[in-house]
Amino acid sequence: MLQKHIIRNIVKSAIEEDVGATDITTTAALTGEETGKALALAKSDVIVAGMDVFKESFLFLDPGMQFKRCCKDGDVVEKGGCLAEISGNLSSMLTAERVALNFFQRMSGIATLTRRYVDEVKGTKAKILDTRKTAPGLRYLDKYAVRIGGGYNHRYGLYDGVLIKDNHIAAAGGISQALARVRGRLPHTLKVEIEVKNLQELEEAINSGADLIMLDNMSLEDIRKAVAVTGGRVPLEASGNVTLANVRKIAETGVDLISVGALTHSVPASDISLKIE
Repeated sequence: MLQKHIIRNIVKSAIEEDVGATDITTTAALTGEETGKALALAKSDVIVAGMDVFKESFLFLDPGMQFKRCCKDGDVVEKGGCLAEISGNLSSMLTAERVALNFFQRMSGIATLTRRYVDEVKGTKAKILDTRKTAPGLRYLDKYAVRIGGGYNHRYGLYDGVLIKDNHIAAAGGISQALARVRGRLPHTLKVEIEVKNLQELEEAINSGADLIMLDNMSLEDIRKAVAVTGGRVPLEASGNVTLANVRKIAETGVDLISVGALTHSVPASDISLKIE
């Protein structure tokens, strides 16, 4: 569940960025006294995510706005379906509209795309993970939307998970050196994941005591070999160039995890519109 104070801070920043001193179009076109109702409609099939953020975008500007949900996060809404009904001051509604839709469309887009990946790997043991390739300032919302779509969150930031990447390895002088330094400086309670790009590095990572191993941009053939070599001793995560076209084949190699940057870094926004009646 999203925490209200975090949502409010994110919405506040977005409203301030968009509105600035005032919404000059709305204040010129309306008297400020007009009231009415608007419907948020799905213009394509969508997995709903971000309803609370959508609502807060309107209430932040006008606490008197009335908001009625037609569905909840996680619901599948078909094209033409109602998502929410907003009623109240039309000036406030129009000023909040773009920010509200930006959040709602992005979050629902992430949830919808994630669900497609999750559906593609059904019947395998692979879990679909997100990455840190999120929109700056929106990671909290992006990762929530992934969960709504049925995916899992990788580490949230640099502070809550150890992932030794290729540049760490290069800077530390090698895989075994990097793992030894990390083991010597961090509590034993923290799991350590390391990235490898070939089977030789995989063997070194296993022998050096990695808890999880990321297979970076490996071919399907090498991923299969990595699964066989590892024999279940260490969980394996496939990463790099994962698409809807190949994710099923990757999952069928037997890897435990598949991370997909596209869930958040280049997701198409869901088509949602706000229509004043």
